[in-house]
Amino acid sequence: MTVVAIDGPAGSGKSTIAAALAARLGVPHVDTGAFYRAATLAALRAGADPQDPDAVLAALAGARIDRRAGRTLLDGEDVEEEIRGPAVTRAVSAVSAHPAVRTALLDAQRAGVTPAGAVVEGRDAGTVVVPHADLKVWLTATPRERASRRAAQAGSATTAAVAAHEADIARRDALDAGRMVPASGVIAVDTTDRDVDAIVADLVSLARSQAERPAGP
Repeated sequence: MTVVAIDGPAGSGKSTIAAALAARLGVPHVDTGAFYRAATLAALRAGADPQDPDAVLAALAGARIDRRAGRTLLDGEDVEEEIRGPAVTRAVSAVSAHPAVRTALLDAQRAGVTPAGAVVEGRDAGTVVVPHADLKVWLTATPRERASRRAAQAGSATTAAVAAHEADIARRDALDAGRMVPASGVIAVDTTDRDVDAIVADLVSLARSQAERPAGP
């Protein structure tokens, strides 16, 4: 079994690198953030205040969130594109900050880890979801680089668009600051101006060497 936990702030490259690494290792990619985004969408559809944990939990009580073949399903509906939209992005930090919401989604997130292992990515993959991962990685990048990536993903890389994304990233970082703490034993990787394939190759070697190490006493 090879379990890798990848954490880091928005725009640091978690999803891209985690998906590529999972493919190279032949294990599932578990995007924990997709669960929080789907929970946020469920709350918004129910008219719940994202800042109110009780209202969010009430919205989630009747919701079913699944991940299949890299797609996110909410009550059987494919919502992968919708959960990446601006409305969910603006509210997801507030929803995911509620401890009760995080607890409610934890079993579903861990269910993605198979007997062969998994690459689990999110904001607390290495500290909460899979704290006993063979390899824990903390990705980061400069705020401007992270904003440029988000702007490119949104299809607009103008100066104004990048500046808007940089402001949004700063806001999300401030909201997440209390719980975005690198796990013990984490390996920090700055992805700024680095080739994704090179990063993935390095992580493949690290993951395999960590998984092959004999267990401690």
